[in-house]
Amino acid sequence: MAIATETISRPDFSGYLARPEQAKGALPGLLVIQEAWGVDAHIEDVTRRFAAAGYLALAPDLFAVGAERPAPLAPDRMTELLAFMNEAPPTVFSDPAAREAALAQRPEPSRTQLGESLAALTSVMAPQKRDGLLQIVEAAARHLRQERAETRGQKLGVVGFCLGGTLAALVACRDPELGAAVIYYGNPPPNEEVPNVRCPVLGLFGEKDQRIMAQVPAFAEAMQAAGKRFERHVYEGAGHAFFNDGRPGYDVRAARDAFIRTLTFLENALV
Repeated sequence: MAIATETISRPDFSGYLARPEQAKGALPGLLVIQEAWGVDAHIEDVTRRFAAAGYLALAPDLFAVGAERPAPLAPDRMTELLAFMNEAPPTVFSDPAAREAALAQRPEPSRTQLGESLAALTSVMAPQKRDGLLQIVEAAARHLRQERAETRGQKLGVVGFCLGGTLAALVACRDPELGAAVIYYGNPPPNEEVPNVRCPVLGLFGEKDQRIMAQVPAFAEAMQAAGKRFERHVYEGAGHAFFNDGRPGYDVRAARDAFIRTLTFLENALV
């Protein structure tokens, strides 16, 4: 299928958009929310996959401020950081001592640049910064709802991965017009926000992703208690980021099944 793509640069948000080139008329809209590594080659590829499935898909760049990223979060720096994290022990992201030990093995100027990028990424991902990230997602949603002829008046869904999964859960709580939310290995929202959910939610998790999995039962209970529709699937043997085919934890079996479940879920909720 021919896929048309656009790079959007606006004062309120930037992003990568994909749509089926030969589709005529209206299309359901889908926000694809990035992992911690930004709107990189993987997220752009996933956005095109959803376009090939019949959606106008838009991945807002959470790191862009006024259509430009800060230097430590620039695409080439994030590519270098991801390569470093793929080789480093899993504790590097959360353990400062392990992080410093791993960085010490790198020559300059790579060591300094990686440290700067890690610090900038840790800062932008902090819980207190989530409202700012959600403002970017909200601006992208307004663009699809109000400015794109293909999606104006159509249902809108959101799919998020890791950091994006956390944000997708929050969007489900805060956007009363949202048609569907899919959470790939993201943190669930605070329990007090669950009663505000107005759309069906699908959660896809890896059994070995202990930090996320520890939170899932309470989220499921809160959704059930509030009378909300929550489907979840846990993949045996899979860990965090099992859907990302550029990471060591990629699990093709889990990724294939999760994508099928996602498309079925979105078809039922948005089309």
